[in-house]
Amino acid sequence: MKPSSAQGIKAADGFLHRWLPPLLFVGVVALSVTLLYRATAPVVFVSSTSRRVDFIHAYPVVPKQQLAASVPPPSLYPPPELQYEPASSAPAVPQDATESQEMRLERVLKAAATADNAVIITSLNAFWSTPGSVLDVFLESFRIGNGTRELLNHLVIVAVDDKAYERCVAVHRHCLDFKVEGVDFSAEKVFNSPEYLDMMWARLDFLRLVLEKGFDFVFSDVDIMWFRNPFPYFYSDGDFQISCDRFKGDPTDLKNSPNNGFNYARSNNRTIEFFKYWYSSRARFPGVHEQNVLNIIKFDQHIRDIGVKLRFLSTERFGGFCEPSRNFNKVCTMHANCCIGLRRKINDLRAMLDDWRNFTSLPPDVRISSNFKWSVPQTCRIPPGFFSKKEKTPQV
Repeated sequence: MKPSSAQGIKAADGFLHRWLPPLLFVGVVALSVTLLYRATAPVVFVSSTSRRVDFIHAYPVVPKQQLAASVPPPSLYPPPELQYEPASSAPAVPQDATESQEMRLERVLKAAATADNAVIITSLNAFWSTPGSVLDVFLESFRIGNGTRELLNHLVIVAVDDKAYERCVAVHRHCLDFKVEGVDFSAEKVFNSPEYLDMMWARLDFLRLVLEKGFDFVFSDVDIMWFRNPFPYFYSDGDFQISCDRFKGDPTDLKNSPNNGFNYARSNNRTIEFFKYWYSSRARFPGVHEQNVLNIIKFDQHIRDIGVKLRFLSTERFGGFCEPSRNFNKVCTMHANCCIGLRRKINDLRAMLDDWRNFTSLPPDVRISSNFKWSVPQTCRIPPGFFSKKEKTPQV
């Protein structure tokens, strides 16, 4: 071996003896730190179908097949009536494209019905269903009312256009897409306009279908706040019961001024015939609101012949802006009636919810003895005689 090669090997050997132990020590430390980090760091799985995940205010997503085997911590999820899967941006369609509208109606009603076959129904179009609009306030009243939260399990929201249906399935459990062929109900309908009247009459005929399917129902406009369970306060001898703009004190007095935004109907032959007669009366009074037609036909001999028992609900329990309930310890519902304009309604409905929260925050003994009063209507004040001027007076 050449002297120069031997000297090189000797130098390399000396270098390894000097630096190898420190390098090995550094490597061991680095490996230990890496293993410790991986053992303590959370593991995040990202779906292959979605590469961008927004974790802010997001609820955990659990595949449907895992739901039966694993119940997530309740604190991570909204209440049952709020659980939803994100709605598609495409127009909502029935789950089964071959299912008829009548079959969908039966399926949804059966899923929502109480043990004695009763449902709560409201109707909705796109204009009233946007986030932050009346629908949100309506549902919120159920959540903060006295004994009303569980009633959401029996509420059916009837969506009359695709956008309303999409919004419904995003926030509620029982939704029905029920459209009238050739009619677009999605935009705001000005009070007493032809489109508004078409929508009101279509709603009336839909409710007849519900009765014919054998279901009792409470119909509620979406601008009605639910503060108590109304079922214990309906009359036991009434077939059709309806709220009033003005109540004269006698539930059987036909001179009461009914408001069809809130009514309760029992499914029987009398109520079905009553609804048929009511709907057919539109032809006698063209251009007239279905509520005004009811005000006329309630005196008809044919109504007496049918034998349907009409009852008018007291504004003490079923009030509104026309005639507010004056007793917070008795009020069941409050209606934003005598008010035109979505923004006005929303402002006063939110104020109404605040009034209720303030009342229920009082100690029980104070609530019972208090003379708590509504702060509304505020923006919903309507000049006297406004509605009599707006509505046509039918010629009987």
